[in-house]
Amino acid sequence: MCGIVGVISKTPVNQLIYDSLLLLQHRGQDAAGIVTAGPDAHGRRFFMHKARGMVKDVFRTRNMRALQGTVGLGQVRYPTAGNAFNEEEAQPFYVNAPFGLVLVHNGNLTNAHSLRQELFEIDRRHLNTDSDTEVLLNVFAHELELAGRDLPLTPAAVFTAVRAVHKRIKGSYAVICLIAGYGLVAFRDPFGIRPLCYGEADLPEGREVMVASESVVLEGTSHRFVRDVAPGEALFIDLDGVVHAQQCAEATVLNPCMFEYVYLARPDSVIDGVSVYQARLEMGETLAERVKAMLPLDEIDVVIPIPESSRPSAMQLAQRLGKPYREGFVKNRYVGRTFIMPGQGVRKKSVRQKLNAIGLEFKGRNVLLVDDSIVRGTTSKEIVQMAREAGANKVYMASAAPPVKFPNVYGIDMPTKAELVAHGRTLEDIRQIIGCDALIYQDVDAMKRVVGQLNPKIKGFEASCFDGIYITGDVSADDFAAIESQRLTQKDEEDAVNSRLALQNRAE
Repeated sequence: MCGIVGVISKTPVNQLIYDSLLLLQHRGQDAAGIVTAGPDAHGRRFFMHKARGMVKDVFRTRNMRALQGTVGLGQVRYPTAGNAFNEEEAQPFYVNAPFGLVLVHNGNLTNAHSLRQELFEIDRRHLNTDSDTEVLLNVFAHELELAGRDLPLTPAAVFTAVRAVHKRIKGSYAVICLIAGYGLVAFRDPFGIRPLCYGEADLPEGREVMVASESVVLEGTSHRFVRDVAPGEALFIDLDGVVHAQQCAEATVLNPCMFEYVYLARPDSVIDGVSVYQARLEMGETLAERVKAMLPLDEIDVVIPIPESSRPSAMQLAQRLGKPYREGFVKNRYVGRTFIMPGQGVRKKSVRQKLNAIGLEFKGRNVLLVDDSIVRGTTSKEIVQMAREAGANKVYMASAAPPVKFPNVYGIDMPTKAELVAHGRTLEDIRQIIGCDALIYQDVDAMKRVVGQLNPKIKGFEASCFDGIYITGDVSADDFAAIESQRLTQKDEEDAVNSRLALQNRAE
């Protein structure tokens, strides 16, 4: 999962893109990058800075001063494909031909492996990383070169290239790409899995257009929200801020990712016409009905959310049950990196570093804890133990999302099947692992129904981690094997990095 933004303006955009990435920081904390174009008359020179880390740590004053120009892109990354420890895989990605292209991408290509072979054997293009974003960039570059041989480059040629890209790539993708000297192109996969929207602002210097993953970025930077980019649609925004739009996919359907509404997106965003906050309230309504069916209400003294995404659902659930809503956990927003000191091994980060229980709210009470979802179960287990240590009499756990039973291949960093606590286990098995006195999950069909009712244009949802249905229809057992292999490789690399640091510190 990533957050992306692109801007066409008549004024310098470095600060604007930086501010936008701060508004998207929740979508990725592994790496960040910005590229700008200008300041020569044709805007054909790119200035780029990217590195691992949070936005505030990646960009210093000297970096910002070097990012000159009135058009640009930015991205925050949470890796779902490629190598999380390779700084070269931070976005944006650049290729010099045709024209000069820089691209950012949110999502995951399910046919990246076969595309790599095509690019090498047929398109004669070299790839230098394991990132599927580099694959996507080179596919687009190849198709744009075929479509745009006649100068000057026209919107029609750009749309022809995007149309060809849709035919070649599979999976989920929201893309923004700068074409040096011409403008910005943005497009979305035919299922609309990953979000993308755009807005405008009228400045004294001229029109400014912004494309971003979430509407909160537009609002937070004083842009008027215009609309979401439709599934399969492409926008081409020229350097004067004129927006050209065309549908570039043959068959499209709006199936946004349900996990955006459950957890990923900010509650103040509106995605595909659905308020994320309202969606979470609705999930609280349906979860309350599940609780009523499974627990005697007189057994619940208080409803406590697990910060932060579960709060709207927990509030609505408490209201529906007629029970008090209390904040029982305080979140530490300033958890830093773990330093490996001489003579120390690698210390596993604990939930207790991030959350602390308020004993007053737990002592002698039967508490209903509400979380947005339960994935591995390790966090839930530790939180239940914290509640008991704080004096709770009984600890019930409710998940605003259904059981997460299946891996996700569309751009969410979801564990393998073996790591998912709900995969292949009964409700009682999961309850015993977590250690709670009762466990209540959201109903998947009810969740789809109440969220879908908020926008009748939504025909369904990408909810594969809950229902095991992969809507692109091209996901095979080999894809899951590749995901598991990649995760094991990343774990080995992380262990190797930690071991080297520990040995170095001991030597010092």
